[in-house]
Amino acid sequence: MPNLAAADSLILLIYGFFMLTAGFSIRPAIKASTDFMQAGRAMPGWVCGVAMLGASLGSQEVLGMGAAGARYGLASVGLFALGSIPAMLFAGLYMMPVLYGSKSASAATNGKATDVAARSIPEYLGLRFDRKTRALNACMFAAMSAFSAGIALYAMGRVFVALHVFDRLAGTLHLPPAGTLLLAMALPAALVLTYVVLGGLGAAMYNQAIQFCLVIAGLLPIVLLGLKKIGGWGGLKAVIPANSIHAGAHSLGVRDVVLVVGVGLVLGGGTWCADFRLLQAAMAAKSLQAARRAPMIAAALRVFAPIVLILPGLIAVGLPTPRTSIVIHNDNNVIYHEITVVPPAVEAGQGLVPAKTDADGKPITGPDGHAALDYAMATPNMLLELLPTGLLGLGITALLACLMSGVAASVTSFSTVFTCDIFQAFLAKNASDKLLLAIARWAAVGAMLLAFGAACAAMRFNNMLDAMLLVFAVVNAPLLAVLLLGAFWKRATGHGAFAGLLAGAIAALLHHGLALPQGEQPGIHGGWIVVLHHPASEMALNLGTAILAFAASLLVTAMVSLLTKETRTDQLNGLVYSLTPRAAPRGSWWKRPEALAAAILLAAIAVNLIFI
Repeated sequence: MPNLAAADSLILLIYGFFMLTAGFSIRPAIKASTDFMQAGRAMPGWVCGVAMLGASLGSQEVLGMGAAGARYGLASVGLFALGSIPAMLFAGLYMMPVLYGSKSASAATNGKATDVAARSIPEYLGLRFDRKTRALNACMFAAMSAFSAGIALYAMGRVFVALHVFDRLAGTLHLPPAGTLLLAMALPAALVLTYVVLGGLGAAMYNQAIQFCLVIAGLLPIVLLGLKKIGGWGGLKAVIPANSIHAGAHSLGVRDVVLVVGVGLVLGGGTWCADFRLLQAAMAAKSLQAARRAPMIAAALRVFAPIVLILPGLIAVGLPTPRTSIVIHNDNNVIYHEITVVPPAVEAGQGLVPAKTDADGKPITGPDGHAALDYAMATPNMLLELLPTGLLGLGITALLACLMSGVAASVTSFSTVFTCDIFQAFLAKNASDKLLLAIARWAAVGAMLLAFGAACAAMRFNNMLDAMLLVFAVVNAPLLAVLLLGAFWKRATGHGAFAGLLAGAIAALLHHGLALPQGEQPGIHGGWIVVLHHPASEMALNLGTAILAFAASLLVTAMVSLLTKETRTDQLNGLVYSLTPRAAPRGSWWKRPEALAAAILLAAIAVNLIFI
């Protein structure tokens, strides 16, 4: 694979310049800690919505959706669209009035009760429940966000090594392969950290909005060129096995229905209704109306995201597999042999999806005797195969943008949670705002260092994306249950929420440790305690773990709440949906959030039916 041309490198440099410009331009406006951690709560709704979607399109999302398209076919479109959009609409309609407007008269200043608005999800839990629930969730979330940023850095480094983005620089520095990977992780990490430290959440959000536009501009051409090369939609259906095209259309049994419902309720809800890495953008809106619109704007744009995220993987599988070839031709009675050598992993793959390799570069064989495919490389390989000079630089820039957006979201959310919910809440209650601003910046630096450490660990222990799914089940699935009960059930108590978070995390770990997909070895894939159950696939294992964690947290929170003292109603004003003031509907019915949500949901269903 060739190195980048000068035009492609120039596009990357221009993008890096504009990223840093966002940080430098916002830095003079950072006067207080709220400016850094909440963008001054002055962001327009459309910026918040596009930033939310940009933050969600991290490495796991972009590479994962391409991998899902290559592995599961068009059936993954349904899980992607219908699994997340209802949760996004629910967040806009019902969660944001509580989270954005969460106020409690429990704080006191000069002997008078004052209203306190939550700056983070753990702080809302502290206002709604108690300090121990806030501390537990803050610690769990901080660990998850740092780990997630590390996995994103590792995935980013692998992609850039495969695309030979830093080969010239690594060659100049005489770096070994491991050093090239470290360089591919360190340079983007330094870029993200620079604009986050300079401009805080505001710089990250503006960059995430730009990154979403770049994703469309960079990945849409490979879809159009790929369809042209494969013979259009008819050609795609002709080369892809029928069981891949119609996987979700003709075999919807009870298990499939449970799968879709589980993805929608647990994974989608845990992401869009409980993950502060995404919700922090909506909570930075300038008004409650803007905060409610943000998830809906993100949902409306996400309806069409499968076109640029899933189709590249599906096309990659259908294109011809590269083979080592020898071409002999005679030129002026001189015989020339042109040999095109293809790496063994590429030849052992399917289409443009290569096989996984061991430490010696040899293809890894799966339990079925065939080569285990590295589906995450489907989209990056499509870039190299289809895009010419100039467009290749734009495509790689788009991939860089979406990979970095997830890292930035994790770093900014870690900074806010550490500063507000650990340092200020438990270490320095009376800290000045100037000190909080400094701590927030240093917390961002600490988050990136932890993330880089996690990325280095991922270099040694392969397949850390599976561990990321386990961390999600341990942290977000129980949190979703506690948030739903806290926001919509006045009887939920602090003791119940604390017990629910612990019970959900323990249930997730136990299920993962007692179940192992067929053909896998005990360890990161499950079964690390003792194998009592064999799920059909790793997807089924991860989904089952999340569902069990959610159910255990929901049940334990409800039971313990009923057995403990009820919180007075006057202390729940602004913290429970039924006790939160809401403005009366204005304007025509079709301008109201409920009508907009219904239209977006119908559009998502229509897109799902068209594809499947």
